Amino acid sequence: MKILLIPALTIPDITAEDVARVRAAAGSDAEVIVTTQTEAFAHAEDAEVILGGVPHALFQAAPKLRWVQATSSGVDAYLYPEFRNSQVELTSEKGLVGEHLADHAFGLLLMLTRQLTTAYKLGPDAWNHRPQLRRQQIELSGLTMGIIGFGGTGRAVARRAHAFGMRCQAIDRDPVLTSPEVSEVQRPEFFADLLATSDVVAICCPLTPETRGLFNREAFRNMKPSAFLVNVTRGEVIVEDDLVAALQAQQIRGAALDVAPREPLPPDSALWDMPNVVMTPHTAGASQYRAARNMDRFVRNIEHLRQNEPLEGVINKQLGY
Repeated sequence: MKILLIPALTIPDITAEDVARVRAAAGSDAEVIVTTQTEAFAHAEDAEVILGGVPHALFQAAPKLRWVQATSSGVDAYLYPEFRNSQVELTSEKGLVGEHLADHAFGLLLMLTRQLTTAYKLGPDAWNHRPQLRRQQIELSGLTMGIIGFGGTGRAVARRAHAFGMRCQAIDRDPVLTSPEVSEVQRPEFFADLLATSDVVAICCPLTPETRGLFNREAFRNMKPSAFLVNVTRGEVIVEDDLVAALQAQQIRGAALDVAPREPLPPDSALWDMPNVVMTPHTAGASQYRAARNMDRFVRNIEHLRQNEPLEGVINKQLGY
């Protein structure tokens, strides 16, 4: 078995110890190569397994490929038609990234609800604005958190929301399990009702043909004028112009975004200048544990592959998650 390990943003360093673990799991006859995205083409012809990105050209250069493990939680970049319709299995970090994404979601939310960004920007002058800041501050206890997508990220958001004293409700495309915080997970048909009854709406779903542009003009019209929108998964779930219009018309109160419909978001986007918007540059996916979690899953999956057992984190390539 020939295995290519391609470092990426989420796994920037693949150590000798990592290689030894992969080789031990794959067996003594395995060839394990750490390479770059560019140099991978020289090794692709007889590669059977790849950990890392596989653009279309690399896929075409690897006719013996059996399985790819993504180094990202979102896998839309892998789902070009030729790969999506092939027999090559795709796995990912699905279910492993929710904790730090949820941490980040609440960090962004608190920047808005507690006026942290405004106070920080004011600097020493903030003392002269105390009454205005206090009038804008919001307590989360007693509010309703609406969660779009109840996978690993949605569940982690629900746990944190519950700890803040919030009531939680959620929708998911699939009949997923409930949790102590969400006694019933609704189907997508409940989308409009969830928007109308939530004080905070957290986008926790992957990017698929069904979710692309889900938050459009109609969705924002269904939300409360006092509601906040939080997004830490995929920016293209939101229609940028419709979000800008909703914020300008005060159809929603604010937006907390780690991901944007265009990345990097151009300087001329109106979102940069809005006082009721806080943004970070797609950094919610960072964690000191992330690389190790993905590598651990990869090693376990190699063992599963050798034993003809089901792999962990399998992606349904037709559905996109």
